[in-house]
Amino acid sequence: MHERIIILDFGSQYTQLIARRIREAGVFSEIHPCTAALDEIVALEPKGLILSGGPCSVYDDGAPQLDPALLALTRTDGTPMPVLGICYGLQAMAHTLGGGVERAARREFGRAHLRVDDDADLLASIPDDTVVWMSHGDHLTRLPADYETIAHTDNAPIAAVRSSERPHFGVQFHPEVVHTDHGAQILENFAYRICGCAGDWTPASFVEEKKREIRDQVGDEHVILGLSGGVDSSVAAVLLHEALGDQLTCIFVNNGLLRKGEWEQVQTTFRDHFHVHLDAVDAADLFLDRLEGVIDPEQKRVIIGNTFIEVFEDATAAVTERLGTTPTFLAQGTLYPDVIESVSFKGPSATIKTHHNVGGLPEELGFDLIEPFRELFKDEVREIGRLLGVPPSIIGRHPFPGPGLAVRVLGPVRRDDLAVLREADAIFINELQRYNLYDQVWQAFAVLLPVQSVGVMGDERTYENVCALRAVTSVDGMTADWARLPHDFLAHVSGRIVNEIRGINRCVYDISSKPPATIEWE
Repeated sequence: MHERIIILDFGSQYTQLIARRIREAGVFSEIHPCTAALDEIVALEPKGLILSGGPCSVYDDGAPQLDPALLALTRTDGTPMPVLGICYGLQAMAHTLGGGVERAARREFGRAHLRVDDDADLLASIPDDTVVWMSHGDHLTRLPADYETIAHTDNAPIAAVRSSERPHFGVQFHPEVVHTDHGAQILENFAYRICGCAGDWTPASFVEEKKREIRDQVGDEHVILGLSGGVDSSVAAVLLHEALGDQLTCIFVNNGLLRKGEWEQVQTTFRDHFHVHLDAVDAADLFLDRLEGVIDPEQKRVIIGNTFIEVFEDATAAVTERLGTTPTFLAQGTLYPDVIESVSFKGPSATIKTHHNVGGLPEELGFDLIEPFRELFKDEVREIGRLLGVPPSIIGRHPFPGPGLAVRVLGPVRRDDLAVLREADAIFINELQRYNLYDQVWQAFAVLLPVQSVGVMGDERTYENVCALRAVTSVDGMTADWARLPHDFLAHVSGRIVNEIRGINRCVYDISSKPPATIEWE
């Protein structure tokens, strides 16, 4: 088992970033709700604990509180458990130990200048007057007994603290965000100097361990995997194939909502390049017939999801007939953010829109699950894909919604409109790649709007559809900003789309960020 640092989530929007930064330092990290039972945490044998930030005030009714027993824990070697509190985590520590936490006279959001008073341990190698990112309305007014201040800002006299009795530390700022200079160094200091970690976590070690784990779990049984052609399911397919060979069958369903050339490209890649047994099921007409006349995006998702389950069940029955035995396991490309969402101490967040993927298959299908990436972030999956030789065209591929182009044709889904949208989207993506802009954006795509506008082409008046282009920058899709693509480039793409695709006479560029908008239009 890898050495690990456990992060207790008090509801911060930055909790996932803490885990990422610790892993980037070579130490495995896991996120658990702040309500996790003490014996569960002890059983994980952590090298240290990090208490995340959160949106509450410690004195609010219903605010999550810190179990005092966590601050008295010892590790398996008998030494005191190191603890680092970040923002609310620091305030929860102080509140639990008898310190004072009050609403600040002046809230602090954004950059501040940290004055380092003691650089012996947590703040080792951190220069004085370092820029840090603050996001708090409360602050410490009185330190617990045996605690001392090791850094301050102009607005926060207590910006970082240390216990003189135990390896307990706290910071009022957020070292996990990129806006904090030397934030990664602070977290490395905690992991290495204070927790004594050696740094034994790498994607390469994960690959070999996961292969052995899969072989032990599966034995002589068979596994099926729903392949979409996206990053997660593709890398999972290659990993499982290396571990199991012919014991794996991938099922790839054409729902009629794929991008241009995708149906052929996925089959060629996995059959010819990786020699994976792939059952390709062309169910495009079934999906499109059921979607005919449907306008509501949630209804589209339900129809697509239910139809997918039917098609997948039939495909599984065909696999059973071919093998002469029923596959026991279903493999999915579930990622850690999905797992984190389900264990949040507040429960799953409000549904903005239904997400459909293979992970939405019902439990009644009766499979045992294999989710090799349920502990990983997408950037880690991409690194594993590189180690496994997955082509860059798949590794660097932009995210694609489970309902496919159905949620990019606004209004009813018609075959002719899908054909028009495929061509527009292909032009946009191909030009991004040709001008070396594709990897500079997190996601890019075209949307066909249910709006027709007047145009003039030659000597004729046209009345055709509007195409919206969307490109965003992001880290994980939770928040996103519209990509500042060069104006000349956008003009070039618009010109190609309008001139080459009959049915579109106008292009617009979406300059909305998330929030308040979502990345997709439906």
